Amino acid sequence: MTGGAHEHDDESLAELGYKPELKRTLGNFHTFAAGISYISILTGTFQLFYFGVSQGGPAYWWSWPMVFFGQLMVALCFCELAARYPVAGSIYNWAKQLGGPHVGWLGGWMMLTASMVSLSAVALAYQVTLPQISSWFQFIGDGTGQTDAAANAVLLGTVLVAFTTLVNAFGVKLMARINSAGVAIELIAAIVLIILLAAHVTRGPGALTETFGLGAGQDLGYLGAFLTASLASAYVMYGFDTASSLGEESKDPGRNAPRAILRALVASFAIGGLILLFALLAVPDLHAKELSVDGLQYVVLSTLGSTVGQIVLWCVVVAITVCELAVHTASIRLAYAMARDNNLPAAARLAKVSPRFQTPVLPAVIIGLVAVAILLINVNQPQIFSVITSIAIIMIYLAYLLVTLPMLVQRLRGRWRPVEGRFSLGRFGLPVNVLAVLWGAGMSLNLAWPRAAVYNATGPQHWYLRWGAFLFIGVVALGGFAYYWFVQRKRTGVLATHAAGSTDSTTPNP
Repeated sequence: MTGGAHEHDDESLAELGYKPELKRTLGNFHTFAAGISYISILTGTFQLFYFGVSQGGPAYWWSWPMVFFGQLMVALCFCELAARYPVAGSIYNWAKQLGGPHVGWLGGWMMLTASMVSLSAVALAYQVTLPQISSWFQFIGDGTGQTDAAANAVLLGTVLVAFTTLVNAFGVKLMARINSAGVAIELIAAIVLIILLAAHVTRGPGALTETFGLGAGQDLGYLGAFLTASLASAYVMYGFDTASSLGEESKDPGRNAPRAILRALVASFAIGGLILLFALLAVPDLHAKELSVDGLQYVVLSTLGSTVGQIVLWCVVVAITVCELAVHTASIRLAYAMARDNNLPAAARLAKVSPRFQTPVLPAVIIGLVAVAILLINVNQPQIFSVITSIAIIMIYLAYLLVTLPMLVQRLRGRWRPVEGRFSLGRFGLPVNVLAVLWGAGMSLNLAWPRAAVYNATGPQHWYLRWGAFLFIGVVALGGFAYYWFVQRKRTGVLATHAAGSTDSTTPNP
């Protein structure tokens, strides 16, 4: 990377009003790894396969290409934005540039809150995998008690959050090395798993039409069951914007970030889709109760045997770890970006970059503490998995919508122009953007719908649990924006020490 290229990247940053403070050390694979580790094929498929099968039967597989197509429309819009604004806290800054400071703040606030909830949700995946490897990892109870699994999930998740907090506090280079190594292991393991499952196929693709009669008695028939089961696919394919959120630490991000976004999403679709396909075709008994309880872990152990199965499950643990690391990293960059604009309490401290580690340390610690607090609040809730996961997904979909909708408005007004010589949708920009908005709005509503299967799966039934997504997200959105409107908006603006032209000593050398 030449000094001239560094200067070009820094000039693009200066156009947004910021000076460069985060050292550019990440190459092409690092940015790709950040995106694909956030999506995390193995984490998502192993965590929620059981939910998809139990709610939609094997035919739930078709939600995978459906979600991919919708998210591809969103990702294509993001690619144009990443080429033009390769900046930390991408969702926040994109929403701000497209919709103004109010929309930007709301988008950033929703994404930041969702990221912290998502950090907790991903941490819970340890519970789905580690006790399957050995009962030794079930520290609380024996796993048969009503709240044993939830309480143990909180314990394991807290250990994972502590680890990612320490790694992120010690700088982006350490994070990138661990993340890249983890992603390499995950990709190799995923490909090997596909080959092994394909070698054990026992039935034809006709199994993908099996619904187990789950649409009976529902107002929408099987469509209702399918839409519920689609949560299992929707959970996996998001977070591809992370490649751009590390734009201030990447080399030539205007060109590399769009490529990384698309590569991460397409690779996740292809590899994850094949894992799910061959798992359904290879499992010894498609009607086994364990399939909708233990999910892919059961498929792997029953199909490949305990030795090979446990090796695969250890690779899943690695995937969960780097996924958590990527989610934490993206959350830190978002908090830093908002604080740099004086849009968070104690902004000057949150936006301070450590001279030694060249990373914002305080956001890493605070975000980690909040994630642990979310876990602790739910320590005795047996529904912790589906509820936390659902709320995290919905809020991220809404944050994406706060980017794609203002972008559509700008297109319709003729004000959006992609950067010449960089990624551009050309004449397909408008239809792709329309589809991205429709998808984001429709899927957000689908995921938030007050289904007992998601928000009140075990008795007793309570209306506030069924409507939990609307209530929680409503409080976060309205409460947060009220705080911004009456307090923070009067202070918003780039802090002097972070503004372009500032000579503060935290500015890194090229």
